[in-house]
Amino acid sequence: MNQRLNSSWWALRIGLGVAPFLAGLDKFFNLLTNWKLYLNPLALRVIPVDPGTFLHAIGIVEMIVGLAILTRWTRLGAYVASLWLVAIALNLVTMGVFFDVAVRDILLALAAFTLARLTEVRQATATNSSAYKQGLVRASAT
Repeated sequence: MNQRLNSSWWALRIGLGVAPFLAGLDKFFNLLTNWKLYLNPLALRVIPVDPGTFLHAIGIVEMIVGLAILTRWTRLGAYVASLWLVAIALNLVTMGVFFDVAVRDILLALAAFTLARLTEVRQATATNSSAYKQGLVRASAT
């Protein structure tokens, strides 16, 4: 992969991996914000658990997604993050508040989608390069 694309891939991977992990971790501490403000009242009526418990579950999912992006499951984690961020944005829009955060989350979803696609290109390049090298080794052995 081109070095410029590779550095972009790493920047997206680190940023989109660390941010969800830290946001998920903060669901247990509320240092960044009061996360309960972002819960849709309609969802709270449908979900049969305490809002704090629900946020802890969300936090665990976000930490898992962040770790997936940072480890060997980058592509899968990035696709999940992209869908997750769109769902968060839709939640905020249906609440009629935090439109600025909803727009930001859509942009982050696009970044996560881009990371997933770049990961596919990166993996295909590595596979093709490996197959090419193996072909050269076999050809020189004959």
